[in-house]
Amino acid sequence: MSIVETTSRQFRERQKDFFDMADKGQKVVIKRGNKQAYVLTPVSGDDLYFTPEMVQRIKESRQQIKAGKGIVIKTKEELDTYFDTL
Repeated sequence: MSIVETTSRQFRERQKDFFDMADKGQKVVIKRGNKQAYVLTPVSGDDLYFTPEMVQRIKESRQQIKAGKGIVIKTKEELDTYFDTL
């Protein structure tokens, strides 16, 4: 598998080409300046994002938040205490 590196500007100009490369199994790395980089990866139907179970869990979570059943953590100490209870 080959690795193709590009800049964010080149990616914007030639998106179709880079998507085609990723579809063919090439690893496409998009650099954003000197500090950040991203990998372009095709998502398949088997990925967690699209399972009916995950969609249902997200809907249930949204309903719980609307009902006020979420946990609000505002400080590091509250976060530490929460983790200690797990």
